[in-house]
Amino acid sequence: MRSDIVKKGSTKAAHRSLFYAMGYTPEDLDKPLIGIVNSFNEIIPGHIHLRDIAQAAKLGVASAGGTPMEFPAIGVCDGIAMGHKGMNFSLASRELIADSIEAVAGAHAFDGLVLIPNCDKVVPGMLMAAARLNIPCVVVSGGPMLAGRYEAKDISVSTMFEAAGKYESGKIDAEELDNMEQAACASCGSCAGLFTANSMNCLTEALGMGLPGNGTIPAAYLGARKKLAKQAGAVIIDLVKKDIKPRDIMTLKAFENAITVDMGIGGSSNTVLHLLAIANEAEIELPLSLFDSLSAKTPYITKLSPGGTHHMQDLNEAGGISAVMKELSTIGIIHTDALTVTGLVADRIKEAHITRPDVIHTTDNPYRKTGGIAVLSGNLAPENCIVKESAVEDHMLVFEGPAHVFDSEEEVLDALLAKKVNHGEVVVIRYEGPKGGPGMKEMLNPTAIITGMGLKVALLTDGRFSGATRGACIGHVSPEAMDGGPIAFVENGDIISINIPGRTLTLQVSDEELAKRRAAWIKPEPKVKKGYLARYAKLVTSSSKGAVLK
Repeated sequence: MRSDIVKKGSTKAAHRSLFYAMGYTPEDLDKPLIGIVNSFNEIIPGHIHLRDIAQAAKLGVASAGGTPMEFPAIGVCDGIAMGHKGMNFSLASRELIADSIEAVAGAHAFDGLVLIPNCDKVVPGMLMAAARLNIPCVVVSGGPMLAGRYEAKDISVSTMFEAAGKYESGKIDAEELDNMEQAACASCGSCAGLFTANSMNCLTEALGMGLPGNGTIPAAYLGARKKLAKQAGAVIIDLVKKDIKPRDIMTLKAFENAITVDMGIGGSSNTVLHLLAIANEAEIELPLSLFDSLSAKTPYITKLSPGGTHHMQDLNEAGGISAVMKELSTIGIIHTDALTVTGLVADRIKEAHITRPDVIHTTDNPYRKTGGIAVLSGNLAPENCIVKESAVEDHMLVFEGPAHVFDSEEEVLDALLAKKVNHGEVVVIRYEGPKGGPGMKEMLNPTAIITGMGLKVALLTDGRFSGATRGACIGHVSPEAMDGGPIAFVENGDIISINIPGRTLTLQVSDEELAKRRAAWIKPEPKVKKGYLARYAKLVTSSSKGAVLK
């Protein structure tokens, strides 16, 4: 066992004495040592219940013949961090999570890990650590939040971000805003729609690193979630005995399955960023062109919030990700011979079926014939950009208008509240990329306010959009402004043409004029000059490469 280097032989007598100081017995040390990586904290609704999940996982490990040892991982609540400087830390925390797990697991020679994330950057951070360490690992998340109910309709946190825009434009009053916010988030768990956290938890299943139900069983169904965690605890012992490691599971076929499922369910645009980063740790090349080619042949068969009215509990009732994969496999776009933590995909989906056809459509009756995420390119984004096509209304798929340029998210918010953004504009938010932000902030506040106000505008940024964003919101524009990408040279009034079906993003300015603007451009001073974010900005790569650290 890998852990023998900390517990076997006369030279490890001191090591064993330290284990005994914690109450472990010689019999405990004869078993596989399993790290239980628990991202519990009291600041993220999706993590507030993870002590129960960790305890269940430990019981599963112990009953299967292992010795569980819990240690923590950090997490940031994107919702609470949204719209202020706290969001600079969100994406950057992904690297800290991966690094800290690598440090603890590497220092203590665990035989395997049970990884317990739930929200946004914690899921990909843990998967990055798994691929980097390449010791047996299984993921069991905390599950999605239940949708809230207000006036006989399901609502969620995305409703509340948009409600701010309705309030500012006089469509609702303060009392209604208060009533809605009291009802929106009905339970613990990752926010109820197919936002980034739930997208990544679903893709963890598709990658093969989580058990069936990992992405969809609601957190409020605590009995079911604890049962899943116990099963995960037993699975890790089996993986250790067979020496099945993350890179045995997270192969190119597995990533293609994850991308295909992502396109089929219309997941968050952030999944592209995270899958690229996980693949980088697994030493697998994932070109952005692969996302677009798989999108072109994948029908969009679920329409969950923010693109539709269904939420994660509905997808769970409909058969979950196993049913989605089973349906997509009928047209030959799922690798059923790919390995998972519990065997082959084919075995996993054999008995799966759609139980709510109103939620999961068949491949011959999709919401759209192509996938939920589109990769665009053009003279404004030479290294591509990303849009969640499934959350864009049909009349906005092709759009052209004058640029209204802002050098930060804060400037946009001020302009929106001052009613200085007009119908028909293309709002450009720059210097918010991985280096420029730094940290590539999500832009849910401005997008939600625009939606709430009913403004017909498109948004374009070298930063990111939340998985809860809907509308013609194009992010990850690369190269970013701080790197001297063309987005840095856009001026107010320039005409920008967006063609999502045609996969193009064009700045209607001549090459000669762009060259003149480039020559006159002066790179701004960094927004942050010390601390972790300053170091991050110096090391981070383009979003087209997953915004990983060099």
